[in-house]
Amino acid sequence: MAEKKKVLVIGGGFSGLTAAVETAEAGSEVIIVEKAPFFGGRVTQLNKYFPKLCPPNCGLEINFRRIKTNGDITFYTLAEVESISGQEGNYDVTIKVNPRFVNDKCVGCNACNEACPVEIPNEFNFGLDKTKAAYITHNQAFPFKYVIDGKHCKGTSCAKCAEACKYDAIHLDMKPETVKVNVGSVVLASGWEPYDVTKLDILGGGKIKNVITNMQMERLAAPNGPTAGKILRPSDGKEVKNIAFVQCAGSRDENHLPYCSYICCMASLKQATYLREQYPDSKARIFYIDIRTPGRYEQFYWKVKDDPGVTLTKGKVAKITEDAATGDVIMVAEDVLAGKKITETFDMVVLATGMVPSTRASKIPGDISYTNEGFVQAASLKKGIYAVGTLKSPVDVAKSVQDATGVAIKSIQSSRRS
Repeated sequence: MAEKKKVLVIGGGFSGLTAAVETAEAGSEVIIVEKAPFFGGRVTQLNKYFPKLCPPNCGLEINFRRIKTNGDITFYTLAEVESISGQEGNYDVTIKVNPRFVNDKCVGCNACNEACPVEIPNEFNFGLDKTKAAYITHNQAFPFKYVIDGKHCKGTSCAKCAEACKYDAIHLDMKPETVKVNVGSVVLASGWEPYDVTKLDILGGGKIKNVITNMQMERLAAPNGPTAGKILRPSDGKEVKNIAFVQCAGSRDENHLPYCSYICCMASLKQATYLREQYPDSKARIFYIDIRTPGRYEQFYWKVKDDPGVTLTKGKVAKITEDAATGDVIMVAEDVLAGKKITETFDMVVLATGMVPSTRASKIPGDISYTNEGFVQAASLKKGIYAVGTLKSPVDVAKSVQDATGVAIKSIQSSRRS
C-alpha cells in the first residue's frame, strides 16, 4: 500500500475547518494554514447563521474541540503559503509563519491587554470600536491565546505587555519562520471578503457614519460585539428604530460585481428580525431588485414579509446623503410597484455588500486559473488540488460545509496516490 501523505488545507474558516476535521478523522494527517491569528473566518463574526439561526460559535466550538483532540492535525496561524509545486501525491509547499509574539504558555489572563498603551481599530468588529495592540477577538476564540499586532506594537521600546505577563508568554523578538512540507493533496479554502463600500459613491462611499455594511450589522447585533448586542447607531449610540436595508450594494452591477452574491437577501431578512425582536416598535424597510431566497429559505421570507413592521420595496436606491444636524440618513429611491420616486429618512442604513473571493486580491501561489472576478476555476485545477466554498462561487455556510465534506474524500484519495 502506498504511503499515506498529508493533506494541506489553506484557510481556517468554516469550509477549511470542516475539510480538515473530516479528513483527519478518516485517518489522514492534516496541516491547516490560516493567515489570521484565529480560526473561524467570516462565520465567527456573525450573530446568527442559517439554517438554524443559532450563534455560530456553537458549531465552531465543536470543530475547535475536534482539532484540539486530534493528534493528526497540525496548524499554523498568521501563516501564508509562499509556493506550491509538484503533482498529485507529491506537492512541495513552502509556508511563511509570521510571529505572534505570544507562545503556548499564554493562559488568556488579559494582563497584556490591560498593560498595552496602544489602541487600534478593531478589525474583528469592522472598525466599530477599538482594541489594544495586544488582544484576543472574543472569549471563545481559537487558539485561545493572545496576539500582539506587529504593525502597531512599539516593540521592545515599550514592552509593557511583556512586563505584565507572569507566565513568560510574550517574546517581542520573535521572527518570521519558514516551514517546508510535502503533502499529497491541497484544499483551497481561503474564504471571502466583503465588497469595498468606498467604491459605492451613490450609497455614501463609506463616508456616512450611520450607513454601515451587513457584516457590521452582524457585529452590532452580536452579544460579543462592540455594543454587547444592542443595535445602536455608530454616530451617537441612539437606539435604531427606523432602518433601511439596501440590497445588491455592488452586486449584479457590471461596474462592480457582475454576479449575484447569493447570501445578501437572506442576510437582510435575518437582520430585519434582529431589529424587530430587539425593538418591537421599530420599522424596517428593504429596498430590493429581486428577493432571492433559495430552496427551503422561502418560508423564512414569508415569515418576515408578513411582519407588519417590515416593508419590502422593489426599486433601486439612487442616492444616500446625511442630515448633518441629526446624523439621520436621507435616501432617494424608486418604488417600482408604486411607479414613483420617493425620499425617506432613516436612523440607519445597512448596505448588503457583495461577496468577493479572497483570491481576487490575493492569489494562491501555484498553477491555478481564475475567472475575471477572481473565483478559482475548479475544473482547471491540477489533480490533487481542490477548491471549496466561496472560492468557486458565492454560497452560504450550509453549502460550504457540504462542499468541504465532499472534498475531504477526494483529498484523501489524492494523498494516497503515488
